[in-house]
Amino acid sequence: MDAETMNATDEYGIPIIPGPSDSAQRKRQAIIDAALAEFLTEGYSAASMDAITQRSGVSKATIYKHFGNKERLFLAVVGGVLPQTYAGLQCCGSSIAQAPDLRAALINFTTDWTRLVLRPDIMSLRRLVIGEIDRFPQLGQLWYRVTYDMNNGPLTEAFTELDARGTLAVPDPALAVQQLVAATLGVLQLVHTFSTDTEVDEAELSRVITSGVDLFLARYATA
Repeated sequence: MDAETMNATDEYGIPIIPGPSDSAQRKRQAIIDAALAEFLTEGYSAASMDAITQRSGVSKATIYKHFGNKERLFLAVVGGVLPQTYAGLQCCGSSIAQAPDLRAALINFTTDWTRLVLRPDIMSLRRLVIGEIDRFPQLGQLWYRVTYDMNNGPLTEAFTELDARGTLAVPDPALAVQQLVAATLGVLQLVHTFSTDTEVDEAELSRVITSGVDLFLARYATA
């Protein structure tokens, strides 16, 4: 360690102690990025540890040291990325429940949600998980849990509150959430999952989302 590094301090004059795992962490992230790119391109079976080594610039011995084997690497990489898939979508529970215009709030939220899930990187990840669901069922379970915790759960709470206030008549809030999702983003997500060259059409997205929300409110709105 040189003198400048040894004497480095933060804005308050506190000595900065370099983390001993900085280099290892950089290597680990390089492996993760390379492995994700390889798995998304080739799938699990065809993905090559040699290719991941080349992509990452990290030795194969280091990859095995960090992750053990190809299966553990796949689970660690995809399982680590999944919780980040909906990070750009704000939790909607309280905002939906308190919105002065429920229809507009539902349209805005489901539109944002749809644009997020139709992103090419997320669609590629979704196809990868679907393709490997028999081999790695835990990834499907994790995807469901992430979706529920970040979106379905808060919406269920919002619909429960709106039912209690009499704005909606929702005897089964969890089922109502599933119906809303199916009638809005579910339609477009299904098309884009299996038709990989389909581009997002903003007019079609708006038409499907608005129609789905109106269908939902026709069933559950009290006025």
